[in-house]
Amino acid sequence: MKKILVLILLTISYTLLFAQPPAGAMSGISMTGHIYGKITDNNSKPLGEATVLLMENRTDSASGKTKQLLFKSIVTQANGDFSFEDVPMKSRYILKISSTGYSANDIPVSFFSGTPGSKPSTDKDLGNVKLSNDVKELQSVTIVSSAPTIKLNADKKVFNVEKNIMSAGGTGVDVMRNVPSVNVDIDGNITMRNAAPQLLVDGRPTTLTLDQIPADAIESVEVISNPSAKYDASGGGAGILNIVLKKNKKTGYNGNVRLGVDKRGALNGGADFNVRQNKINFSASVFGNQMKDRTTGTTNRTSLLDDPQTIVSQSNYNKNKGGFIFAKAGLDYFATNRTTFSLSAIKVHGEFNPNESININTDSIFNAVKTSSLSQRLTTGSREFNGQGVVFGFKHTFPKAGEELTVDANYFGGKNSANSLYNTNYLSSTGAITGNELQKQIGSGNDKNFVIQSDYTLPLSTKSKLEAGVRAAIKTRTNINDNYLYNDSAASYLLIPSATSNYKNTDNVYAAYATFSSSIKDFSYKVGVRAESSNYTGTLTNSGEKFKNSYPVSLFPSVFLSQKLNNKQEQQLSYSRRVNRPNFFQLIPFTDYTDKLNITRGNPNLVPEFTQSLELSYLKTFPGNHTFLGSLYYKHTDDLITRYLSQETDAVTGTPVLINSYINANSSYSTGAELTVLNPLTKWWDISTNINIYNSKVNTDNVSTTSQDAIWSMFGKFNSNFKLPKEFAIQLTTTYQSKTNLPVNTGGGFGPPQMSQGQSSSQGYIKPSWGMDIAFKKSFLKNNAASVSLSVTDIFRTRINSQYSSSDYFTQTYSRLRDPQMVKLTLAYKFGKMDASLFKRKSNGTDTNATEGLQQ
Repeated sequence: MKKILVLILLTISYTLLFAQPPAGAMSGISMTGHIYGKITDNNSKPLGEATVLLMENRTDSASGKTKQLLFKSIVTQANGDFSFEDVPMKSRYILKISSTGYSANDIPVSFFSGTPGSKPSTDKDLGNVKLSNDVKELQSVTIVSSAPTIKLNADKKVFNVEKNIMSAGGTGVDVMRNVPSVNVDIDGNITMRNAAPQLLVDGRPTTLTLDQIPADAIESVEVISNPSAKYDASGGGAGILNIVLKKNKKTGYNGNVRLGVDKRGALNGGADFNVRQNKINFSASVFGNQMKDRTTGTTNRTSLLDDPQTIVSQSNYNKNKGGFIFAKAGLDYFATNRTTFSLSAIKVHGEFNPNESININTDSIFNAVKTSSLSQRLTTGSREFNGQGVVFGFKHTFPKAGEELTVDANYFGGKNSANSLYNTNYLSSTGAITGNELQKQIGSGNDKNFVIQSDYTLPLSTKSKLEAGVRAAIKTRTNINDNYLYNDSAASYLLIPSATSNYKNTDNVYAAYATFSSSIKDFSYKVGVRAESSNYTGTLTNSGEKFKNSYPVSLFPSVFLSQKLNNKQEQQLSYSRRVNRPNFFQLIPFTDYTDKLNITRGNPNLVPEFTQSLELSYLKTFPGNHTFLGSLYYKHTDDLITRYLSQETDAVTGTPVLINSYINANSSYSTGAELTVLNPLTKWWDISTNINIYNSKVNTDNVSTTSQDAIWSMFGKFNSNFKLPKEFAIQLTTTYQSKTNLPVNTGGGFGPPQMSQGQSSSQGYIKPSWGMDIAFKKSFLKNNAASVSLSVTDIFRTRINSQYSSSDYFTQTYSRLRDPQMVKLTLAYKFGKMDASLFKRKSNGTDTNATEGLQQ
């Protein structure tokens, strides 16, 4: 049946390829830009009261000749500043500048460019324009009219979320499922090239998780596989995922509202609003998302140490009901055309009520008299988090093109609480209850994160520039985690001191960087170095035990060499050094018995791991904007932080248990080839294909365990987008993961994953899996102001997470399926008025505006 449905979908795609949409069905989206600058005399003194006319070139339909029509006019301020907002990008313009006693200056402003690889920008500074008898014509301005779904550069990939209909009404996890190079498992964990990347929001580290960020708040995602020295060196060698949140600074007001529901009745919705007048821009957003998750799974473990050996079979059913609210407000003050102050605040609140039922059957093997035991563990719990953050920004651009100074201060803090009740019933062969055990866990914590950084860019010539910056990050966390067992004699829950620990920690990182870039004809290079030092202190507040680590200054160089070739080709060779410091949860020497099937403990003796990365990339743009990006990469890591399994005695029950902890392995390597292809097949159909073939191995000769064998693996992702007549759109996404090694370092977190099963971190592999998603969208009303989207994920229920693992203690198979065939329906409506007459306006001159109405 699955093969038949796949064949039907492929047949539909083939049919659509040769279908002919009606003329004019694929009208473009009107985009607007901002052009500004300063008028000065020959001695660089500002000229006030100068007249600036923006003339639009239009073609006369009768004669076929080009005519210039006045689009806007303005008189410069006393400091010489002029600014044109909301300029449509579909036309070409001439900027006519005149002032009494000075020669007039006409400047062509182009909205399209044939230059390959040019960076799109809707905010252009024309610099200081001098009026004199010797007028020097300014270079044309380039503004791109529409952002593509995916933009490929040799050093990063940019995914435009606005055109992704699959993630409508979802979270950041749904967005990542459609981003090239990114693999997302059923629990929302992300990997790039089989390792966990560093997650940034607007270029800054964040404590938010992907499922706490609404998809509708995201503008784009930047995938940076080999970051330069400009970026934070932390995060290991997997690269960076930078989530760029939506920002809107158009004059007038605009906004949109959304409402959605999934097949289980979970609601999602949100609204955002933006207003801009003169020097003030205000924006506000609020999003809400309910969750009604369902997960089923099985685990089969054969113990190798028991005498006789035993087989433990588990089946689990998970329900997680809850939701979160995300709110953001921001204010921008444009003090001048070149100086902007920004202030924004974020508030996040979430509540979840996870429940789990596990049936456990234990049988002895290789024994004359077979013994068996049955038990059932029922778990109920609740989790709550509250987070809030404030971001201050300052940006100043100088008259010299490209010179810029920014200062950012970012604070984010939050509180969390969690409690779980574990009710284990021991059953006879007939199902009768023969015994009972009650365990309760109550936890809470808070964290505070403060980051301040400043960056400066200085162009030394038209081809060379220097970039430098400093950064300080200060993090503090406290945690309370109490475990209780019910005592029948006392008829109450008693605290277990050996399984309870409270702790707090502080983690500080200080950094500075400098990079220099230049070019010689078609050859360009960028070299840089980053210096970072860090220190860490932790205290077990119950016992007063303290531990700390101080890491001296380390240098992280980066080198990027790029050569442009004929026929729109480019090659790039890059090298970087990065670090992955052990996090709080990996270091804390506390044994977490919250889940007896997954007991964890940190290791305070961990040291940072250092990764050196080498990558060779080739970028080629073919006629018709078909694009190919191929990369060969190699990463070597010393002192790799990886999980380690040991057997100890349970402090609560006195029985042998397995402890999941962390160690530094000798080293590891990862090598592979990644291919990304973009194909705009027609004006109404485009596809993208991403394939990563890789091999990795961990050297654990320094510990008493067998090194995991290297496996050649492949990850693939295919996206197909159709723009059909009558404003219909279809998006189809397919992913495939072949057999691959278990990730060696997933970072750890606030206790074990709630309701998780006993997953081995020892040697093993993930079994092959694939999945297909589809989404439909219909736009309607004037200017397509309204739209309705329908999406279905994991159409064939094939996105199953199956693992095999083995160690000196057991062999285990594990399988889980979460929310297959999830259906979501989302309705959206956008509104706005892009004229400048929303408020009464005062100016030094006239401002003739020829455009009104909705422009998105």
